[in-house]
Amino acid sequence: MCAIVGVINSNHASKTAYYALFAMQHRGQEATGISANNNHHITTIKNKGLVTDVFNQENINKLIGKMAIGHNRYSTAGGESYADAQPVFANYSLGEISIVHNGNLTNKDEVRNALINEGSIFQSHMDTENILHLIARSKENHLQERIVEAINKIVGAYCLLIMSRSKLFAIRDRYGVRPLSIGRLKDGGYIVASETCAFDLVGAKFIRDVKPGEMIIFEEGCDKFKSIQLFEETDPRICAFEYIYFARPDSMIDGKNVYETRIKLGKTLAKKSKIDADLVIPVPDSGVPAALGYSQESGIRFEMAIVRNHYVGRTFIEPTQAMRNLKVKLKLNPMTSVLKDKKIIVIDDSIVRGTTSKKIVELLRQAGAKEIHMRIAAPEIKFPDVYGIDTPTKEELISANMSKDEVCKYIDADSLEFLEIDELINALGNERKYSLLSFDGNYFIK
Repeated sequence: MCAIVGVINSNHASKTAYYALFAMQHRGQEATGISANNNHHITTIKNKGLVTDVFNQENINKLIGKMAIGHNRYSTAGGESYADAQPVFANYSLGEISIVHNGNLTNKDEVRNALINEGSIFQSHMDTENILHLIARSKENHLQERIVEAINKIVGAYCLLIMSRSKLFAIRDRYGVRPLSIGRLKDGGYIVASETCAFDLVGAKFIRDVKPGEMIIFEEGCDKFKSIQLFEETDPRICAFEYIYFARPDSMIDGKNVYETRIKLGKTLAKKSKIDADLVIPVPDSGVPAALGYSQESGIRFEMAIVRNHYVGRTFIEPTQAMRNLKVKLKLNPMTSVLKDKKIIVIDDSIVRGTTSKKIVELLRQAGAKEIHMRIAAPEIKFPDVYGIDTPTKEELISANMSKDEVCKYIDADSLEFLEIDELINALGNERKYSLLSFDGNYFIK
């Protein structure tokens, strides 16, 4: 779950990329970077940290040119060193190239080992570097053919932006598991980004989504882009977690408004579970729309009774359990004046390990809540996601190892309810398929 952005034929490409990455900071907070192309020479600046930590006016001014790509990192493959930040840049036989990637390659170890046996030397642990080596080692004469050859050797869920001396390639895997959209800037340039909320900030007009299995080719100085369908038509499967948790609520993901979808999830929860309660409260921020939907459907009053400190990063992304426990207390503060002696329904987007939910219930009880009924706007997470989400091993997933009643007892709630998979699909829209592997264990990408 990274953020990627590409800008071409725009006078302030790197600044536009910067603001787009800022808008998509929620998709990754470990590292960020931008490559800019000026007169066929690529300059890259990247480092660990947030967008505002890494970039300033001085280094943005070094990123000159009408073409740029950028990346916010959330690790699913690789480590946390500088070398594992993106974009990944290289000089090779056809010139300079830079790549950013959102997703995860499931055959990354197999491909990497084969490349190493053929003499490749790797500088990072990222699967993105595999693609760079495949392109560089290809015998094809043109970059487009080299990219196609590389794509046919990788397996997984991915969105790629590849910047060469004069072109920008945007590629989405055959199932479209991760989102990628095209927009038009006011100065006539193009922008490609993981989420449409980036378009809103930079004043771009949404054109369309990159189709599953499609490669879009933008060229320096050209007003129109070219489309090539790399794979035969298949049933697209956007990741359901984009709607449940990852995407910003003001984004449109494959034609669906995230905020409105989360409202529907909350209404679905309310219909299946009738609870005598005084308040509906969300776990902010991603639980807010679902809680509003629950309140609207149930008629129970909505209250923002948990205050979030927005200067603390998302707990889902943190690598260690010790830090995760501390961050719950730093990040969420229940209001005793609202909660004392109240029977409450608490809406959250998911339960992964159960430790965060347990701490939230503990804090709510300390604040004086009389009854705490947890309602989760997603099914039980029982399987690790290998398509670009850093979910734990099956041994760490609480719902893979405990029944619903056992989870309820562990987190010390008075009751607990999840959505069923069919309820989730109906709320998202049953006119299409979704990637649901965290819930159903269907690892459909082979």
